[in-house]
Amino acid sequence: MEKVLRVHHVNDYARYIGAPELHPLVSVIHYDELEHCRHLLNNYDVYGMFIGDEELEDLSYGQLQYVLHCHALMCVSPGQIGGKTDTGEEIHTKGWALLFDTELLRNTELGRRMPDYTYFSYAVSEALLLTEEQRQSIVSLLEKIRQELLLGEDAHTLRIVTSQIEQVLELIARYYALQLSISASSTNSDLLSRFELLLRQYYDKNLQRQYGLPTVKYCAQQLFLSPNYFGDLIRELTNDTATSHIRRFIMQRAQQLLLSGASIAEIANRLGFDYPQHFTRLFKKHFGITPSEYNRRYRK
Repeated sequence: MEKVLRVHHVNDYARYIGAPELHPLVSVIHYDELEHCRHLLNNYDVYGMFIGDEELEDLSYGQLQYVLHCHALMCVSPGQIGGKTDTGEEIHTKGWALLFDTELLRNTELGRRMPDYTYFSYAVSEALLLTEEQRQSIVSLLEKIRQELLLGEDAHTLRIVTSQIEQVLELIARYYALQLSISASSTNSDLLSRFELLLRQYYDKNLQRQYGLPTVKYCAQQLFLSPNYFGDLIRELTNDTATSHIRRFIMQRAQQLLLSGASIAEIANRLGFDYPQHFTRLFKKHFGITPSEYNRRYRK
């Protein structure tokens, strides 16, 4: 059975790898400075951001494994498990880590904004690939945070550190936006067509009978992307959400079925709605009129 380190607090991780314990709620780690380090799978109860300055092989995420390359940045949030299986041997690795406790965010504007940073739920294969300049911008902030913690805590420390962490997260958001833009216009330029095909096949195979309406999570899994990364790519491509795209697809099918003479109850069942009333509500929200009104207006 693989050993897993439960990172309840930031210093659980710092202590394990032999890094300095700077503060109970925040940890900044420069791996290059550590004499001894060991890989381990970690179960996080804290937020974490990791910059790898070398190629790391066999890094796990769930049931999958990946290779990260130079200047790859990845983030984890409470409830995630990640890392590399412990082989028992000491290693020398390069890079940086920032870990911060959820308690740091309590009753703060940053705490309220954390759901906006969707990249905390990206898969390891969707890591941010940093240029040297981007890496240095983030590392300079990490050095400032570490320096602030080394000064000793006073009434201003946590506000300053929280502000600096927010700057780090905003930079990551900016760099991910650039990466998404490039991905959307190049390697993922056919993503919309694959998304559309996936939705058609969903109904061709009658999967709605078993699973109900298609979801963003299902589509992302079939396209080998995490739901948040997939959603952010679709938003970059269309300036709209993946959920809206699915809803439009379903409503277009509903429209065709209505014009073919199918009843409201039959359409709701064929599309995967639990109840005809649910279908009627969504149809009215999308078209501005109920299915019955649509029939009276458009069916000959």
